[in-house]
Amino acid sequence: MSEPQVRPAVLDDAEAIANVHHTSWVQTYSDLLPAEHWESDTVERRAQRWHERLSDGPGNLAVAVVDEQVVAFVKAGPTRRKKNVPPPVRTDELWALYVLGERHGTGIGALLLETVLPPTVPAELWVADANPRARRFYEKHGFTPDGARFTDDLNFALIRMVR
Repeated sequence: MSEPQVRPAVLDDAEAIANVHHTSWVQTYSDLLPAEHWESDTVERRAQRWHERLSDGPGNLAVAVVDEQVVAFVKAGPTRRKKNVPPPVRTDELWALYVLGERHGTGIGALLLETVLPPTVPAELWVADANPRARRFYEKHGFTPDGARFTDDLNFALIRMVR
């Protein structure tokens, strides 16, 4: 295995990002979501959405590539205000960080996180309470729960972590 290369995402990455996104969700949440969820949550639908998002440019979206394959992605940006969600407490937010399960523990997640949100940048993120692996990863990188929570459209309890 070669060293991971991190680069800004490009439009041609849409399908690969969708694959990482969908595969990560299946690996992490398949036991928590009803079977009918996966009838509409498909790689193809995610690819369509990522293609639309990337059509406007990548913004702060980066991918990790190993042996010419996208194995992870990260996106950060200004903190989003959402309906029925506690108001933001930081100006920067980690929007998404997904790494294929077989790449967990390789340092790729840390590399991506540091690319979009260096350790000195105060930031916030929302993580599923039912995802202890992700919570431990973020704690390792200086994030701590601040007590804010909400339940999303999929009935996941999300907790906010800040640093």
